[in-house]
Amino acid sequence: MIEGESITRDRLLAAYDAQLRTDAETPNAITVTRLGPLRLVTFPGGRGFITYQNLGMITRHVVQRLVPEALRYFQSDPSIDQIEWKTRGHDQAPGLHEALLQNRFIPDEAESIMVGYASALAVNVPLPAGVTVRKVTEETDVRAMSAMQDEVFGDTISEETANALLYRLSLADGMELWVGEASGEIVTAGRLEPVQDSDFAGIWGGATRTEWRGRGIYRAMTAARARSAITLGKTLIHSDSTNYSRPILERSGLTAVSTTTPYHWKR
Repeated sequence: MIEGESITRDRLLAAYDAQLRTDAETPNAITVTRLGPLRLVTFPGGRGFITYQNLGMITRHVVQRLVPEALRYFQSDPSIDQIEWKTRGHDQAPGLHEALLQNRFIPDEAESIMVGYASALAVNVPLPAGVTVRKVTEETDVRAMSAMQDEVFGDTISEETANALLYRLSLADGMELWVGEASGEIVTAGRLEPVQDSDFAGIWGGATRTEWRGRGIYRAMTAARARSAITLGKTLIHSDSTNYSRPILERSGLTAVSTTTPYHWKR
């Protein structure tokens, strides 16, 4: 990495830490409770979530105390049956991995934290013949989009997921749903999530059918969402990406500024 790239990465990471690791990270929370540097968050559906802006100069001894305390907080609420502890690779957290394992948290796959300027993504991307990209709001389209994503991710088609998306749309909180279609069939899809009181919008839920990958469709949909973010006054885009989507987002103009690994606990 050359010096200019390093400076850009540092600036993007600083913006991510300052603007997104706040209440902006959990806009739909039921409750948020502080435990030292930790934010203990409850969501609908019996979900707990643990995050923080930073851990400061925390010691291994304090980490060993905080993890079981946070777990006991959620265990005391019988409605909570699963918890996610979201870690970031650039945090100084001595002994956190070991403490989480000791308390029955199981790590998921690490993902790259991608950040970049919306203007760099908002480019014209040629689409294959017969393919179109559009924003969807109608219930029939939303349910078809949700079912396609479930299939691509290898999940059972969930009415609850579709219902949650429709509920979010009813709130008119800025979330947008985008799809790419070929001959009337949805072949790629994703969300745009503007972050209130920040420069950011997130791009999430990207899924493309296997037979349509590598043809520029997902990149075109990313560009469409970036253009929409700009119209909403957002200048920065962020996303957590898998090893598959990271190269696409890098070609689109995002930079990998760190990693994130979720640890999951189930009752």
